[in-house]
Formats: sequence, structure tokens, C-alpha cells
Amino acid sequence: MEKIEIYDPAMCCESGICGPSIDPELLRVSFIVKNLQNKNYPIERHNLSSDPQAFVDNIHVNEILNSLGVNKLPYVFLNGELMMTNRYPTNEEFADWTGEDIGELTKKPKVRLSLNTKGGSL
Repeated sequence: MEKIEIYDPAMCCESGICGPSIDPELLRVSFIVKNLQNKNYPIERHNLSSDPQAFVDNIHVNEILNSLGVNKLPYVFLNGELMMTNRYPTNEEFADWTGEDIGELTKKPKVRLSLNTKGGSL
């Protein structure tokens, strides 16, 4: 199984999909990462602002960061090999690397809400 590691630029939250305007590219990647994690696929995503130690601990990432800088994030690794900088993998690339169907990778999660309508105040 191919291990995927994504080193994201500094974002306001882990996935970058918060705030008033959501970047559709970050949303797409977030769905794919979550769907793969739900299948116990070895994929990790590190955000420079919330997980800076991952950038320090990985000597390859540290070297690339020192030579290319933060403007070339994200860095994407497949089995420890740098595959790309400055962009996220396409749906097709994720599918090729994982052997998963693109439809399964990009499936939006079903959200279930429950409201307590019995008593209590807000």
C-alpha cells in the first residue's frame, strides 16, 4: 500500500476549510483524505501552523522547506518520495496511487443532525 504524506502551508485550521469563504481545492482534498482515512489507508496531512514539528522531524521536508520555501507548499510525498510541490494531487493521481475508485474518493460524507426538542434552554 502506497503511503501518502501531504505537508500543507499554514492555514487557520487543520484542513483549511473554515471561515467565510472555503477554497474548493482544500475541500476536495479534505474529502479525499477523510475517505481514505475511513478506509484505514496510510495517508497523513500536516499543517505548518498546527503541526510544525512534523516539518522539523522529517529531514527531507526540512531540507525542501529550506531550499524551496513556504511558497512552494503543499509538498506531497508518496512512500517518502517527493511527488509534487505547489499543488495537490488530482483525483486521478489519488486514484492511481491508492487503487481506489474516483467516485469513492470524492464521495461527500453524509451528515446526520439530531435536535433535542424536549425542554431545556439555549
